[in-house]
Amino acid sequence: MGDKKDSGGLSFFGKYLTLWVALCIIIGLLIGKYIPIIPQVLSKFEYAKVSIPVAILIWLMIYPMMLKIDFTSIVQATKKPKGLTITCVSNWLVKPFTMYLIATFFLKIVFKDLIPGNLASEYLAGAVLLGAAPCTAMVFVWSYLTDGDGAYTLVQVAVNDLILLFAFTPIVAFLLGVSDVIVPYDTLILSVILFIVIPLVGGYLSRKYIVKNKGLDYFENVFLKKFDNITIAGLLLTLIIIFSFQGKVILDNPLHIGLIAVPLIFQTFLIFIIAYGWSKAWRLPHNIAAPAAMIGASNFFELAVAVAISLFGLDSGATLATVVGVLVEVPLMLTLVKIANSTGHWFETK
Repeated sequence: MGDKKDSGGLSFFGKYLTLWVALCIIIGLLIGKYIPIIPQVLSKFEYAKVSIPVAILIWLMIYPMMLKIDFTSIVQATKKPKGLTITCVSNWLVKPFTMYLIATFFLKIVFKDLIPGNLASEYLAGAVLLGAAPCTAMVFVWSYLTDGDGAYTLVQVAVNDLILLFAFTPIVAFLLGVSDVIVPYDTLILSVILFIVIPLVGGYLSRKYIVKNKGLDYFENVFLKKFDNITIAGLLLTLIIIFSFQGKVILDNPLHIGLIAVPLIFQTFLIFIIAYGWSKAWRLPHNIAAPAAMIGASNFFELAVAVAISLFGLDSGATLATVVGVLVEVPLMLTLVKIANSTGHWFETK
């Protein structure tokens, strides 16, 4: 990632991004533990379980990528079904069920002497909620860091969100054996509006206005460069806020945090390998293959946390497991970004 000097201004941040991420996670955890007034104040700015400060930062991360999309290419993206097929199959016919099996194996068999049975079931429920909710917002960041096709990534995310509306409830109900799964549609709809609709419309209008008045050369060589490193800065600030919210919970449960993380890590790498390998077998270009693998590997943790709280309560093991999903996701996804960037030569270039 340190070599991407010409594709997003990552020459400084990119080279040491893992270090910055680790520092921001530590800062967030310490704030949550020792200066709880900060997350308490920020948590008041929340609607439908979505933190508005975090939403604004994620919007700042996504907006520069939306600016780069030639919106006529969105129509073309819908005519290339292979990448969409890989995303949909890995996310909905593979991921929820492998998550259930992997989490069951570790939490109820391997760690049975370390985790009481009833608590293991709650942790399993949280893992399933993560597995049934593919990423909506952060995948744009992972796509950006791997030079993904912005238009195609947008289509992939949009299709997944449509499927999510119909498939999330029955999959979770089936795997958990519960009949009262209530999807907080206000959380889902607000997330789609904040993380897709607003940056998409903003990017389209900005691009159209600036190209019309200043020309394409100014837009590409002057205006876009103003946003260099904003995506990374937004990511780092987001991490501080997210982990300040969860700092006390994470620091108070170190052993179980580590145990829950194990199946989540296995699952993340497995889904990435399946989707990425399938993309290679189908000879997809790297800028479609990488985002396709990233969507399945990452999770819509805002939705998972919200459903866990509504189903099992704020202090439940299920909610804690979804919080661990937040903890492991960014370091894991940055690792996958590095893998994707270092293996780009395996794929077609166009």
